[in-house]
Amino acid sequence: MAPLSPRFKRILLAVISLLGLFVVYRVLDSNKAASTYPDTNVLEQPLVRNTTKVELQKAALVALVRNKELQGMRSTVRQLEDRFNWQYHYPYIFLNDEDFTEEFKEGIREVTNAPVYFGKLPQEHWGLSPYVTEDKVKEALEHNRDRYIYGGSYSYRLMCRYQSGFIHKHPLLKDLDYYWRIEPDVHYFCDIPYDPFRYMRENNLKYGFTITPLEKPETVKTLWEHTRKWILENPKMIPEKSFIHWVVNEKSQYTNCHFWSNFEIVDLSFYRSEAYESYFQQLDRAGGFFYERWGDAPVHSMAAAILLRKEQLHWFEDIGYHHPGYSHCPNKPEMAARCVCGGGSDYMYRSLCNRRFGEVGNIYQDQVLQLAEMPDKK
Repeated sequence: MAPLSPRFKRILLAVISLLGLFVVYRVLDSNKAASTYPDTNVLEQPLVRNTTKVELQKAALVALVRNKELQGMRSTVRQLEDRFNWQYHYPYIFLNDEDFTEEFKEGIREVTNAPVYFGKLPQEHWGLSPYVTEDKVKEALEHNRDRYIYGGSYSYRLMCRYQSGFIHKHPLLKDLDYYWRIEPDVHYFCDIPYDPFRYMRENNLKYGFTITPLEKPETVKTLWEHTRKWILENPKMIPEKSFIHWVVNEKSQYTNCHFWSNFEIVDLSFYRSEAYESYFQQLDRAGGFFYERWGDAPVHSMAAAILLRKEQLHWFEDIGYHHPGYSHCPNKPEMAARCVCGGGSDYMYRSLCNRRFGEVGNIYQDQVLQLAEMPDKK
């Protein structure tokens, strides 16, 4: 057999190289496809995919976000991956009242290898409450426009109502036991060397938080009044022991303390409970989400304090966190060693509500009812 010519050898080598590149491309492409999930509100695959040897909880990191917030959301996800989720690959769920753009989807997928889901809000969950009128809402927005932040914002009120009563009902969350609410443009200062979801389960916790500020009284003017009414109409829904004294003092005055719910880790059985749903419906009928500016933070906090015991609530002191407005960074040496914080991050060690959280305890059901019967002495 005649020896191969130099030209034929070059052609043969080029063909082999092209075939090799094609094989590599197919392998990489299949791996990428396996790392993403369908953009649907109906899950065809297990929500929590365990790619590690660690036992995962039925949990996800969840954001209500708009397409224009892509860069802020990318920043948050990248930090969570670096600080925590690289070890676990818990899924992310992104929700929007509009369709997500391909730019948003691809932008998120670029910064995480965890499963990602994109969902649209059901129409019946997003919009004006059936218990209010458009004319009165317009009057309230105009009246409150310059009184406080988001005083004239209709979309902010839609968001607060949705976060208060509907996010846990989205189809993408139906198989979850826990959710961690995340937001764009926030900062996580500390490495998290454990699984907060697992910590919640092992310690029988229902609600986890990082920051406890005071709510502006003018935004929740009648929240306690309507809450009091619900308590007295539903005494059997009040548990044997309650932590209500954190949000209502001994004189039946609303303290305005709340958990800042832009960060919350929650056992979803709490939001799915009959008592929480009944409470939300009472508030929705009252119209305060629109006529005032009831936020999901004071609503979640009021419900958690009334319906849970103190030992079911947990301050994640070791999770350093910043949302525009407030920052927290741990000052205990064993915690601070895992953190990189800027100045002014000691809010929680000065917070009146955090101090109150440590000072007050549970009271019994009959004492809760007595508190609700007392006139509000202002």
